[in-house]
Amino acid sequence: MNNDLVGLVASLIPTPRCHFLMTGYTPLAYDLAERSVRKTTVLDVMRRLLQNKNMMVSTRESALRLAGRNPCYISILNIIQGEMDPTQVHKSLQRIRERKLANFIPWGPASIQVALSRRSPYLSQGGPKVSGLMLAN
Repeated sequence: MNNDLVGLVASLIPTPRCHFLMTGYTPLAYDLAERSVRKTTVLDVMRRLLQNKNMMVSTRESALRLAGRNPCYISILNIIQGEMDPTQVHKSLQRIRERKLANFIPWGPASIQVALSRRSPYLSQGGPKVSGLMLAN
């Protein structure tokens, strides 16, 4: 299945005025010792993508929670790269929904889309088995 960027992003933006994309990436490891300790299962990667510390933009999630408002997503696209089984992805999505790790807008469908890709042969062999990129609106 081949996708281009326009096709992937089109499902994230319901109307032209709602186009504030946030990105997240995991695992972010700076040294080899930290790389070898971290788990890199599909569930761990998808769970870490929803954490504030893996976002590439500054969010005021803690300030919103203190004010009594929960931050919520319109839609999420996770691009998972590496060695994985599609059944692991399905189980991970079920766990995220059961634990309510991601809050969605009340007036639209809760959608977490997942695109799977193989690991690039040009990367070194010492890196993580599974990595993830999140585009969220």
